[in-house]
Amino acid sequence: MAMLSNDWQEALEGEFRKQYYKDLFEFVKEEYSRAVIYPPADDIFNAMHLTPLGKVKVLILGQDPYHGENQAHGLSFSVLPTQTEIPPSLQNIYQELHDDLGCVVPNNGYLKKWAEQGVLLLNTVLTVRAHQANSHQGHGWEHFTDAIIQAVNAQERPIVYMLWGRPAQSKIPMLTNPKHLILKAPHPSPLSAYRGFFGCKHFSQANAFLTENGQEPIDWQIEDL
Repeated sequence: MAMLSNDWQEALEGEFRKQYYKDLFEFVKEEYSRAVIYPPADDIFNAMHLTPLGKVKVLILGQDPYHGENQAHGLSFSVLPTQTEIPPSLQNIYQELHDDLGCVVPNNGYLKKWAEQGVLLLNTVLTVRAHQANSHQGHGWEHFTDAIIQAVNAQERPIVYMLWGRPAQSKIPMLTNPKHLILKAPHPSPLSAYRGFFGCKHFSQANAFLTENGQEPIDWQIEDL
């Protein structure tokens, strides 16, 4: 696992010394040695590498990395630019962006542009076995990503949380900072998008909130490759 090199290192260094993290590290190391695991080991912490803690404006919380080839690269909902098929949930996110802000639906699912603007694309579990959804749940990642969420909650500047679906919304009790904006909607998966994800207007609400609080809004348009 590539170590953190920016301000996340200081915020999370206490976690690296805890027993659960030592156990998690050994579990993940063993898994990579004997099975195909996604994302590649060097990409596990990409969300933090690309979005320093001091630059976070928006947190979008996913659950499990994609478990197919050439998909997961450490950002929730995002797939590698070599992946020509856009996952269904991301297709629905793009549809909502089109309806909400007029964004053109791009030909790829590579969301690095969002991360570089301060959108923390965090999954609650950061690794998965190939073709085995949720296979790394319950091994300690949840404790670690809770610490990430708590570090964001402790930031003094206003931050937007987009919490889609029940698992993401289960984190709301941790979000105690009144400066922040919590946006809730059903998950964008095909199973639930029509129950209220479509029409939630989270992207325009986030930008309005950032602008009201003196911050640059996010340019949500992903360009074609």
